[in-house]
Amino acid sequence: MPPTKMYCFTCDSDEQHRPLTGNEKVWLKNRTGRRTVDEFFMCTAPSCRNVRSGFNKRPFEPVIRVPLPD
Repeated sequence: MPPTKMYCFTCDSDEQHRPLTGNEKVWLKNRTGRRTVDEFFMCTAPSCRNVRSGFNKRPFEPVIRVPLPD
């Protein structure tokens, strides 16, 4: 799926978001304890990496940011 423009709560603007990669999904499952995380997207704005779902712009309190890859 190509990046999609959605509202980013931490950037306070519409930004490009992309679906999570396989490794990012594993990380988020471990971080949240959820069984599935297929509905989440990551903001691709420089230094943001905020996670949101397709329908909820702020699903976590505090916000969760995907760590930079090693």
